[in-house]
Amino acid sequence: MSEKVLIIGAVALGPKVACRLRRINPDIDITMIDRDSLISYGGCGIPYYVGGDVQELEGLYSTIAHVKRDVSFFKNVKGFNVLTRVEALEIKRAEKKVVVRYLDEDRLEELDYDKLVIATGATPMRPPFQGSDLPKVHVVSNLHHASAIKTAISNGEVERAVVIGAGAIGIEMAEALTDLWGVETTIVEMADQVLPQALGRDMARIVEKKLEDKGVKLLLSQKVIKINGDMENGADSVEVINQLNSTPTTLPCDMVIIAAGVRPNFELAVGAGLAIGRNRGILVNKCMQTTDPNIYAGGDCAEFANLVSGLDCVMPLGSLANRQGRIIAININGGNEKFTGSVGAFCIKVFDMGVAKAGLTFNQAKAAGFDPVYAVVAQSDRAHFIPDADFMFMKLIADRKTRTVLGVEAAGPQGDAVKARVDAVAPLLKFGVDVSEICNLEVSYSPPYASAMDIVNNAGNALDNTLNGNLKSVDTFEFVELLEQDNIKVLDVRSHIQSAPFVEKYPKQWINIPQDELRERYVELTAVLNELREFPLYLICGTGPRSYEAQVFLNSKGITNTRNVQGGYGMILAIHQPLV
Repeated sequence: MSEKVLIIGAVALGPKVACRLRRINPDIDITMIDRDSLISYGGCGIPYYVGGDVQELEGLYSTIAHVKRDVSFFKNVKGFNVLTRVEALEIKRAEKKVVVRYLDEDRLEELDYDKLVIATGATPMRPPFQGSDLPKVHVVSNLHHASAIKTAISNGEVERAVVIGAGAIGIEMAEALTDLWGVETTIVEMADQVLPQALGRDMARIVEKKLEDKGVKLLLSQKVIKINGDMENGADSVEVINQLNSTPTTLPCDMVIIAAGVRPNFELAVGAGLAIGRNRGILVNKCMQTTDPNIYAGGDCAEFANLVSGLDCVMPLGSLANRQGRIIAININGGNEKFTGSVGAFCIKVFDMGVAKAGLTFNQAKAAGFDPVYAVVAQSDRAHFIPDADFMFMKLIADRKTRTVLGVEAAGPQGDAVKARVDAVAPLLKFGVDVSEICNLEVSYSPPYASAMDIVNNAGNALDNTLNGNLKSVDTFEFVELLEQDNIKVLDVRSHIQSAPFVEKYPKQWINIPQDELRERYVELTAVLNELREFPLYLICGTGPRSYEAQVFLNSKGITNTRNVQGGYGMILAIHQPLV
């Protein structure tokens, strides 16, 4: 008698397990169940359906050959059974049975298994403020939610929307509402930045500026108090309060989208006595087995190791679910494949800009017990003489003592190029590589795609110079704040033409000695340095390299109390309003 495999959940992980298992074992008995009627869909594509990039809802659950992935598809094409509108209620581990309810018939049944896979995913969180359950208040989790949101917008029912939460889903939904439909959209976020779990403050500010430039209103450090409205007419406004000064604001709206994160669906596992982690995900070993070796789990409901921090984490990403599903299938069939964990690779499209990261942010590294230090570089994303070359910004983070690379973040207008740079570094993070490995990382080169010295290498070089003490920097936030306080001196090594507006606006603070004149004129800085005494002289150029070379030269002449502005004026423009 063939072994029975029962899979609970049919969105991402479940179908991957079943399809892979069928390919490597034509005889095994596979049954997959799901409480929904729509299955095997790309949930991460929902914002792009709402925003019009995906024209039809079926596009999210169809193959590349435009065949719908439904019950008959999996039976006739893939060769296994799928039961929809069937909800798992209880796992009886001792008997190897799962109690299920057929929702349309309200009928209970027990399904046998030899191996069980829990692929129950995650549920969007609805914070406990008043009005979160009103009509016109939506979460974004399945295709039914997607259809309801798009139907309301396309029917002309939504002129103003409030998105609660500035994580990936919140930002993607805000873009969808604004870009195609012209909906007046406000994002409300409790943290003081967008993407607080993914990016550091500087890279997050690049995203914020892009959102604002595209017409999205941002309310950061703001807490939702309640959603106003009634059950007949639905939500009509959101009340928020500024956490910094307690100022209340009421936001009129026709739709509210709650994108405040998700929580793993762990209830079945808890009921069965399986171990749960600190993030409320189901604990699994490297073979994706739970604390019962006959039960596997993966995807959004599972908890596994972060390979940089060493701490357990949950990562609701379809890419991880598919990789884990393949491993589970192989191991059910007697293999010994391992999923060692994740470095947290992440990317997002924000209007016409791409953003990506892997590893830890500066604050996450600090919280994990490291002594983090970072470098930020701004550089052309391809050879500077290519007509469509544009700035890319990259941040590299390492531990000060060990020089181990901990994280990388990047942003720029060419999303594929941004992702490629981060993806080049991401696989190295689990090995704890030294910064020098990034300095010498071999990446492909052609002028239409990259500079001869790629931005990845230059990010490594800048961080290496920082760790060696050759480069002393200041981030743009601190620099701009000090400049506004009128108590610093700036040496601008750009040309006279580029510097003239700054010298005019900041006559007491801004000094211009172009790089090609510095070796002859550096003595002119003597009076300035005497005036500064214990305060540093701040060095700036377009993107950072020329001012760094100026720093090295001045250091050789005994002028050592200087600070180079990270990323130069290019980085300032990316995250602040222009200084002139």
